[in-house]
Amino acid sequence: MAASWSELLFRARRGCAAAVLCCAAVPLAARADDSTLVPQRPAILFNRWQEDWSVLSDPRVARQPFDEFKYIGLSSVDPYTYLSFGADTRERFEGNNAQGFGTGANKNQDYVINRNELHADLHIASQVQVFVQFQSDFAPWKTMISPVDKDRLDLEQAFVALTEPVADGTLKLRLGRQQFAFDLQRFVSVRDGPNVRQSYDAGWADYENGPWRFITFYSHPVQVQDNQVFDDYSNGKQTFGGVRLERKLTDTINLTGFYANFTQADVRFPNAAGNENRDILDLRSNGTVNHFDWDIEAMNQTGHIGIDQIEAWAFGSMAGYTFNQINWSPRLGIQIDAASGDGGLAGHRFGTFNPLFPNGYYLTLAGYTGYVNFIHVKPSLTLHPSQSVKVTLAAAAQWRENTADAVYTQPDIPVANTAGRPGAYTGSYGQLRVDWTIDRATAFAVEAVHFVVGDTLRNSGAHDSNYLGVEIKRGW
Repeated sequence: MAASWSELLFRARRGCAAAVLCCAAVPLAARADDSTLVPQRPAILFNRWQEDWSVLSDPRVARQPFDEFKYIGLSSVDPYTYLSFGADTRERFEGNNAQGFGTGANKNQDYVINRNELHADLHIASQVQVFVQFQSDFAPWKTMISPVDKDRLDLEQAFVALTEPVADGTLKLRLGRQQFAFDLQRFVSVRDGPNVRQSYDAGWADYENGPWRFITFYSHPVQVQDNQVFDDYSNGKQTFGGVRLERKLTDTINLTGFYANFTQADVRFPNAAGNENRDILDLRSNGTVNHFDWDIEAMNQTGHIGIDQIEAWAFGSMAGYTFNQINWSPRLGIQIDAASGDGGLAGHRFGTFNPLFPNGYYLTLAGYTGYVNFIHVKPSLTLHPSQSVKVTLAAAAQWRENTADAVYTQPDIPVANTAGRPGAYTGSYGQLRVDWTIDRATAFAVEAVHFVVGDTLRNSGAHDSNYLGVEIKRGW
């Protein structure tokens, strides 16, 4: 009987490996005893579908409990054809004495948010992947439930991926419900801060060739609801798609840019309402040179909302210098961000920036302010008391970019009675965060934020705010 295509692929790999070993200067017997050749167990990644558990096909890899479920070989000749199961859980206590700065119905809350995920990952000869992930999210004791807080049981991801060599590069295709994020997730994220992550029903293609990577995608962002199990949905009322080009200039310096289009039906901002259609242009540079690091991004938005023409923009930057020769490797950092607001002028012009799908913890986990109509300056100090512990101390000040527009909380919710009120100063906050990597699968974090509001917020009925988050998460 003719060999299957997966068997042929494995034989080709085995032949290449044998040729390399035969030509090596070190004898094969000596290499077999070299412990450095033993594959390492993969790390638990942020995107679980990127993990490769085929290393467990090697009997030299030390076994851990339940490894029989991490790697189920499905071919006697191809270790890259296998099924793997995995899970994640995250518990976070949050205490917040002034959600929305204490305005309106927002009250002091102490509660727990709990996220549980279970996935199955099928690989066929490193070319075909079928990934399915379920989520079950709860928010005990939280009285003001939003769609990002609770989702009893639903389909988080379910896609088919194909990887093929094309010319001198690699083509990757994904189709189905999936999650994706760009860069520091300022504007396109998986929304990992809240309880329920952001998924997209999407088609995705990327092609990598040397220092170049080209991406194109089209999606309907998934809308979360919790009326019954498996009721999350997407439809044509919200779309997001575009093209992206990435270039690796050196081993440590990158340049990226993308064009995208975002639409949503029947939206309302303080100064405009109607169907929204935004054309987006984004440019970013990031890298490290010696002990200096930076990440700079700028986005421009045009289009229309109702009868109003959109002209909005945003800018984000983080930079720092690490003193590696000093105990605890201190890093002095500075973060400067800004996003446009609407001037409220006649002439059907609308300037409020739409942050799209932001990751709130880019600012703080507290979610006090969003990436809309603001100027944000944040110096910071990061310390590493040990390899597994990181401590960050920061202080920040914020202003409205345009006083005709409102102050916004995360992600783009206007605070009542702030639009058009005098006073650009929004307030200041201090932040302390400790991250502890307990082991390869377990992490612990604590974050505390104290926000002192400015006169504009105080006159609207807001007051100073305190937040405490204590989190532990584990992956298997």
